[in-house]
Amino acid sequence: MQFGIFTVGDVTTDPTNGTTPTEHERIKAMVRIALKAEEAGLDVFATGEHHNPPFVPSSPTTMLGHIAAQTSKLVLSTSTTLITTNDPVKIAEDFAMLQHLADGRVDLMMGRGNTGPVYPWFGQDIRQGIPLAIENYALLRRLWREDVVDWEGKFRTPLQGFTSTPRPLDGVPPFVWHGSIRSPEIAEQAAYYGDGFFANHIFWPTSHFQQLISFYRQRFEHYGHGSADQAIVGLGGQAFIRPKSQDAWNEFRPYFDNAPVYGHGPSLEEFTDQTPLTVGSPQEVIDKTLTFREHFGDYQRQLFLMDHAGLPLKTVLEQLDLLGEHVVPVLRKELDAMRPAHVPDAPTHESLKAAAQVEATV
Repeated sequence: MQFGIFTVGDVTTDPTNGTTPTEHERIKAMVRIALKAEEAGLDVFATGEHHNPPFVPSSPTTMLGHIAAQTSKLVLSTSTTLITTNDPVKIAEDFAMLQHLADGRVDLMMGRGNTGPVYPWFGQDIRQGIPLAIENYALLRRLWREDVVDWEGKFRTPLQGFTSTPRPLDGVPPFVWHGSIRSPEIAEQAAYYGDGFFANHIFWPTSHFQQLISFYRQRFEHYGHGSADQAIVGLGGQAFIRPKSQDAWNEFRPYFDNAPVYGHGPSLEEFTDQTPLTVGSPQEVIDKTLTFREHFGDYQRQLFLMDHAGLPLKTVLEQLDLLGEHVVPVLRKELDAMRPAHVPDAPTHESLKAAAQVEATV
């Protein structure tokens, strides 16, 4: 079981004091958060990709390459790589390069994003979002798996005798998760290829994501990749932790009430009741996170969003200490003990490399 954090890289005013970090400060803070994640014993750091204010992570591989040079164990990922508006050739090259720099500690999450205006900025039509995701990813897979590619499609110029460089490390492409909050077509795509499916699981009720994940599991089995309970599932989540529950509620409330995404809507009490957001003590976070398995089955990756809504860096680093010291060790022990032997761990470069070597000898 992998545990980690994911960030959307928002630049948001702290509602308690009116201060707003600069882009430089926010970018540096994200790096510091990633380093703290490894120090705290977490497994994964994932960054989003955005090309519009108030977000700063427009070049995820640049940031992850910088973090790779300062870490040794942390799996570096994206919490969205825009498969619809990025050229698959560039994705293939960038993430293969990152693989080499990070010695294989790389995977990525494909998604369409949630910002409509980005499509025309990169010469695409939002009405073609699903076809773009399907065609671009099919090409990306070939670029990583075939040394010479001849290809023709609808959305980009043809390729003739093209070789993407560098080649994936050890001949093993990065593992891919497909992220979605609402599209069964993306769950189908993940199942078809035997890839992972990541349910954001933040803003919508559990019942919605239960349907998506159940569909993905059924289609994973349909395509012959294993039984439904062996499908590779990741979940998002949110938490704000303090040793005492009431302190957590009091401290987080102004951030929640003024958050750009969900502020001025449901109350904090209503939101924590209806979504995975947990505000409270370490034990309360443990208890609620353990219910995710009851809703979705055994899964492989749990990422928490902890640096949003204007929370200051000092507070986020304190959150990571609490998560790493008091929450994750218990969750890891409990969830690993409950997972049947036939349900796999999250794929890593080493496990994929070993599987490829076995397959080559058969």
